[in-house]
Formats: sequence, C-alpha cells, structure tokens
Amino acid sequence: MSLLVVGLSHRSAPVSVLERAALSADAQIKLLQDTVAAEPATEAAVLATCNRIELYADVDKFHAGVAELSTLLAQHSGVGLDELTPYLYVHYEDRAVHHLFSVACGLDSMVVGEGQILGQIKDSLAKAQELHSAGRLLNDLFQQALRVGKRAHSETGIDRAGQSLVTFGLEQLSEGADVSAWARGKKALVIGAGSMSSLAAATLARVGVAEIVVANRTQDRAERLAALLAEQYGHGLDEGDDTDVLARAVPMDSVPVELTRADIAVSCTGATGLVLSAEEVAAAVEGRTGQPVAFAEAGTPAPRTHADSTDVRQTPLPPTSVGTDENCPLDVAAVQGGFSVLGEAAVAGMDAATLEQHAAWAAGSAVDRREAARRSPEADAELITALAATAATVGRIPERRKPEPVADVPRPAPALSLLDLAMPRDIDAAVHRLAGVRLVDIESLAEASADAPMAADVDQVRRIVSDEVAAFGAALRAAHITPTVVALRAMAADVVANEIARLEGRLPGLDDKHRGEITQTVRRVVDKLLHAPTVRVKQLAAEPGGAGYADALRTLFDLDPETVASVSRAEDSTEKNRGPR
Repeated sequence: MSLLVVGLSHRSAPVSVLERAALSADAQIKLLQDTVAAEPATEAAVLATCNRIELYADVDKFHAGVAELSTLLAQHSGVGLDELTPYLYVHYEDRAVHHLFSVACGLDSMVVGEGQILGQIKDSLAKAQELHSAGRLLNDLFQQALRVGKRAHSETGIDRAGQSLVTFGLEQLSEGADVSAWARGKKALVIGAGSMSSLAAATLARVGVAEIVVANRTQDRAERLAALLAEQYGHGLDEGDDTDVLARAVPMDSVPVELTRADIAVSCTGATGLVLSAEEVAAAVEGRTGQPVAFAEAGTPAPRTHADSTDVRQTPLPPTSVGTDENCPLDVAAVQGGFSVLGEAAVAGMDAATLEQHAAWAAGSAVDRREAARRSPEADAELITALAATAATVGRIPERRKPEPVADVPRPAPALSLLDLAMPRDIDAAVHRLAGVRLVDIESLAEASADAPMAADVDQVRRIVSDEVAAFGAALRAAHITPTVVALRAMAADVVANEIARLEGRLPGLDDKHRGEITQTVRRVVDKLLHAPTVRVKQLAAEPGGAGYADALRTLFDLDPETVASVSRAEDSTEKNRGPR
C-alpha cells in the first residue's frame, strides 16, 4: 500500500484560507485528471467539503508524491504553494487510513459526530469512479470508510454528540432557545439547491417553519427541491396542520424581494463571489421593517467582524474616546482617528519616558514630567530592552490601562437571521455589524464548536476506528500477495498440463478414463502441496512487515515478475472500470 493524503481543513487553516482554496466542481474534476496523469500517482480521489479539501492518491514514491500533490492542490485552488504549504497536512499508509476513517465517523468534523460527512465521502467516491481515477485501493478504502462510519453511528451514541452543520448553525441563530420553538411558523429562504442546501431545507421543514422558498441559478433544480419538500413535508396542507410546509421555487433574481419576506435565510451555493452584499441585506431589512438600517455602534454587544477576510468590504469603526480623556500626556491630535488614546495603537512608538508617563496616567496615578525627563539614557535603554523582550515573548506590548466604559446599549432583536454555509462565503461578513440582523457563518461556527462538549461515546468510536484500521491494513497486505499466489498456482497448472501431455506421448494407447484419473490425481497432489504454504503465506503477509513474503515466494519458485504484474494490472483495471455503484 502506498496511500497518501495531502489536504487542509478547519483544524489546520483559517477560514479565510479555506475560502480562497475552495474548489469548484470543474476544478475538482480537473484536479483528479491531472493527479492520475502525474508520474507518482496511479489513483486519485478528492474529498471537498465546506471545511476541508483533501486529495487522496496511490503513489509509488512518498516524497515525490507529496511534492506533486501539494503542487496540484495549489495550482487548482489558486492559492500560491508558498502560502498554502504551512496549512497542509500529510498522512501516509496506515495514518492515511486512520485519518479517513476518523473523518467518516465525524471525529474530525467541525461538529463532532455529524453524519453528513458520510454522504460527502460517498459523493467523492462516485466522482472518482465516474472519472475512472479510483482503482482497487481507493475503491476499497472509501467503501470501507463508509462502513466504518455507519458502524460508529449504529453501535455508539456519537449522534448525541454530533449533528449536522445545519442544525448546529440553527442552534447558534436561536441563541440557546429550542430550535423548533424558535423556528415554528417562520418563513425561510434557501439559496442554492445542492446537497447542503437540500439538507438545510429538509432540516428547516422538520423544525417547523411554515414556508420554504428555494432560489437557485438553475431553475429546474430549485423546482425539483421544492417539489420534494412539498411531497415529504406538505402533504397535510388542506387539513390546516401548522407543521406542514409550503414550498416553492423562485429564480435567483427574486432573492432581494424574497429576502424582505423571510425570517431565516440559508445560503450555500458554489459561487466564487458574494451572493448577498451588506447593502442588499440592509435594503431587505429596511423593506421588511420600514426603518433604515445602520451599522451597530461601537460598544454595542454584537458578533465580531471578520477583518482578516480578503473579500469583505470593511466599514470604518466610529471614533471612540479620542479627545475625551483629560490630563492625558499624549498629543491627542496626533493620535490616528478611530482608536482610543488608551489602546495599543496610541502608545506605539513612544519614547520610554512618555510611555511610563502614559502608563502611570492610565493606572490613575500622576508622574511629574520633569522627573521623567531626568531619566538617564541607560535607564531608557533598559526599559526599552525589557519591553522588547516582553513583546517577543507574548507577541505584543503589554498594556496597563483602565478599561474604557462600554455603553450598555442592547442590540435590537434580529429581524432577519442568516446562515451562511458556503465556502467561500456567500454573504458579506460586514453583515455581522448590521443592526437587526444576525449572521452565523463557517467562521463563527468554528469558534462556537471549539467550546462544544464531546460525548463519552467519542472514545468508543476511536477504538472502533483503531480496530478497523488494523483490519483494513491486514486485508490490504494479504491482498498484496494474492497476485503472487495466483501466479504460483498458474505456474503449477502449467506444469501439470505439460506432464500430462508428456505422459500421453509415452502412452498413446491410454484410454480417456485412465487419462482422466491420472490427471485428477496429479492435480490433487499439486493442490495439497501448495495449500498449506499459500494459506500460511497469506496469514503472514497480513501481519505488519509481511510485505516481504511475496518477494520470498517469487524468489523461491522463480516466478516471472511480469506474470505477477499482469495479474495486478488486470485486477486494478476491473476496479477502475467498475464505475459508480
């Protein structure tokens, strides 16, 4: 086995990098094709979800394989290799198997234990089979991963710890309230009609929303999803059952209008740019409430903005306390607008005497400027050296400051709740600061999930994964020797056939009955002689370090290496041409 996986996920990379590295459907196909065309790889599969991008391959050289797969990921994601490399992880052979099985069980998910990943693994395998990039190794690996994931969910209580990303997102939107009670009777807009959007629509229907509107760039897909929702969740509309859902489809250009009617909007498209800007969301809320929408004031409790996102339009923060602090030793007019005179930006670049003066003032005491001015250059140098050492250790200059008063202005209850499950994001992160709007996106879900408790069943799932990895490795090692055993038996059959032919030449009068008895006897002798060694060599080969037994068998019986290789190629060709199942 030479299984290699190179990838990045929410555990290794910030969301801003994952967004930029996200692969479209066409990019995934091209990546698979280029991978199997590359020299080190013979098989390939891509597992791309909203919070991970992983490339699996069967390679014949480890270092060359890592270099090639990393380069291909960078090329097709559009993120430079130098920038991408610090966030990549690499798993090889048994560790790669362990990683995929853990992923299949939900142990590596943003929401531990969620079962949606199984469908994504199944889709990944189907795509590789359709493109004939998956051979014997990846077919067996991904199918076994699906079985392991199902076993984990059926034999343990991992479902108590895990849920879908959609459910977790709705829990964050409800801010601790019961999701069903919070969602009941609301109107929902679902943007997109793919697998994640379909899951979101079904989840919204189950928790009791009254209406679901599906918008998609391809109208047919939106109509199919709406029809499916109506069939599954809307069958009792005539009876007036308030749990039934009215579902309908609209074109994408109707989204602004539908947004003014919606209480909840979930977006998960494959778009490479923003689907909803902050201005469009503000206009929708204004159209819904009849009141102008402003960005939240400084000091208002609100979700943080995503200042590190590369594609987000930034809204300047309003000035805080510049010019409002009396007796401050700083030249207030020189302070950069928008920052407090108590903050780190204000004290940056001060000389040591002024820094000490400012610190004393911030702590509520007074220091005579003239006394501070009499400090020796040596004392200043010592202070600066100490500050530099502290900054090198903790990454910033420590502040001694009194806290600024925070206005306790309650943020209005959201008129619109938005859930962005797309990667890259569909909804402008500046929406976080719109009053009357609550946005939950992949980044905020990652922060919330870090504090989520893990169920006790997680340990049991880990044991299942370890057992299954050992079993898969043993089966793979045993299968590795199968072509050699097949070649050995084929050679034995040729020997029997040649000896029977020689016997017929020496005894031309041999009748069919006796010829058959002799042939059967010789074959039984050969089979009995080969049975114990071949069974035992398979057992030995299944153990760790057993790969050498195939080489020993080929050497002892002088087997033709090309014959063994042709058996392997035939088996692998069968796997690659099997197609989706």
